[in-house]
Amino acid sequence: MSKNKPRIPKFSELLHNPMLMLGFGFGSGLSPKGPGTAGTLLGLLLFLPILLWSEWFAWLVFALALFLGSHICGKSSEYMQVHDHGGIVWDEFVGIWLVLLVLPEQNWQYWFAAFVAFRVFDIWKPWPIKSVDEQVSGGFGIMLDDVLAAFYAIAVIWLAYVFIA
Repeated sequence: MSKNKPRIPKFSELLHNPMLMLGFGFGSGLSPKGPGTAGTLLGLLLFLPILLWSEWFAWLVFALALFLGSHICGKSSEYMQVHDHGGIVWDEFVGIWLVLLVLPEQNWQYWFAAFVAFRVFDIWKPWPIKSVDEQVSGGFGIMLDDVLAAFYAIAVIWLAYVFIA
């Protein structure tokens, strides 16, 4: 991992490298402030129409994104020569998609809760997320910490639903 601030690719690089385009979340990871938040927001906005149209198709999209995610994130990381470059947000896409798929209800309040809860756990990285982030390398490691953050978000949302709603 580089000690210097990682280089931010130009959008033209993304246009010439499909793997980087996916890894950087169609450009959302290029955001100078909060690329993970920008990626999560775009992921949410792209996924909601699919989820509302067909839940089974949304599960299929999620499964493909999860399956391909290690490769996408790994290749993007190799290209950028930085493990888990902050602009690689495909993992945020997959994380928020998982949370959205298992919400108690599909409405704007739960979508907002999904966004906030996922971002909190993705940024905070409580145990074991931080350990996974530091110890599991490659594309799989990049993906795994966000999937774990999604599980934390899901747990908090469902606990609130069961005990408060």
